[in-house]
Amino acid sequence: QVQLVESGGGLVQAGGSLRLSCAASGRTASSYPMGWFRQAPGKEREFVAAISWSGRSTSHADSLKGRFTISRDNAKNTVYLQMNSLKPEDTAVYYCAGGPEGRVGLLRSQYEYADWGQGTQVTVSS
Repeated sequence: QVQLVESGGGLVQAGGSLRLSCAASGRTASSYPMGWFRQAPGKEREFVAAISWSGRSTSHADSLKGRFTISRDNAKNTVYLQMNSLKPEDTAVYYCAGGPEGRVGLLRSQYEYADWGQGTQVTVSS
C-alpha cells in the first residue's frame, strides 16, 4: 500500500495558477500509474488527469485540456498538477490516487485506483 499526501492547495483569484503536489511513500513510485480527481460541494468526484508509471503518457479531462497539466518526478516520488487560468468552477477538493503496481497505461476511472490521498482544497475567487 502507498501513502499519498497532497499539498499546494489554497485560495487564488480567477486567472491565477497553482501547482499541486502529491508525495508518495510506501512503494516504488515508478511502479504504478497515478491520477488526480476533484470533488466540488454537492457534486460527484470527477476525473482530472492521469499519468502512466513512466510518465511518458498522460491524459486530461477534455474540459481541462490546455489549462491543467499532470507530470511526475519518480526520483522524488512525487506527482504534480499544474493548474493555470483558474476559474471559480475549478473550486473543489483535489485528490491524488495511486493505481495497481505494475499496471500499464492510464487509469481514468476512480474505481481503478486503490490508494487515495486526503485531498487538498482549491478555492478560486471571482
